[in-house]
Amino acid sequence: MTRDGLTVPVPPPSGGPCVVCGHTSPAAVEVGYSRQTSGPGIVRYACPRHATAFVPGPVPDELLTSRDLLQ
Repeated sequence: MTRDGLTVPVPPPSGGPCVVCGHTSPAAVEVGYSRQTSGPGIVRYACPRHATAFVPGPVPDELLTSRDLLQ
């Protein structure tokens, strides 16, 4: 391992804010997905602390139709 490998800045948190507490976490868990009539849908995230208590909804892959899978 080089010194550069140890001094590289920490990447920004991935995902979005937690739907329960609003904090952004580098280990955010995808817990739901809301489709919109126009534009892309909205992915909902939870921090690891709240992910186990949050009832998960559909995620994007669960909303695929058979037509989507054939393309």
